Amino acid sequence: MTVEEYIEAIEKDGKVKADSEMHEVMHFQALEARKITSAINGEYHEVPELRELFSKLIGEKVDDGFRLFPPFYTDFGRNIHLGRNVFINSGCCFQDQGGIEIGDNTLIGHQCVLATINHDLDPEKRGDMEMRKIVIGRNVWIGAHATILPGVTIGEGSVVAAGAVVTKDVPPFTVVAGVPARAIRKTEK
Repeated sequence: MTVEEYIEAIEKDGKVKADSEMHEVMHFQALEARKITSAINGEYHEVPELRELFSKLIGEKVDDGFRLFPPFYTDFGRNIHLGRNVFINSGCCFQDQGGIEIGDNTLIGHQCVLATINHDLDPEKRGDMEMRKIVIGRNVWIGAHATILPGVTIGEGSVVAAGAVVTKDVPPFTVVAGVPARAIRKTEK
């Protein structure tokens, strides 16, 4: 099974059984992602070099407006898809096996976590996983230390306050805060 076949299977079913062929692909790709993130995080790079390394990590070219402040961590890499002019601040952790889509002009603050995996609640099946894509719309600002959980969509123009834990979809042009995050106001259009 290739990484592309794995991603296609995740989009259809979202399930990975422990010790399956899909599980092996996850682990192989995790090794590849660690190699590239080690290069990203291990020394200083000029912006064009970071763009090149990040493009290699995700398997598609990022645009000239992309900015990253390392360190950056991911345990897959190849299921991250970026719009134009995305900024990712330092210390972010993306668990992207289930897919992460980030819209144009999005700002992601320090040490944010985007997690697309849940493990089975049955202790006998704890190694089994369910993946659900995270979708972040255009012109979104995610504050420092926010956590976005599997299956969440954050609507265009929204703001996720620092430290929020987002467990449910966020409507467009909405500010959410708290644990769990809840709407506290609308943004300006």
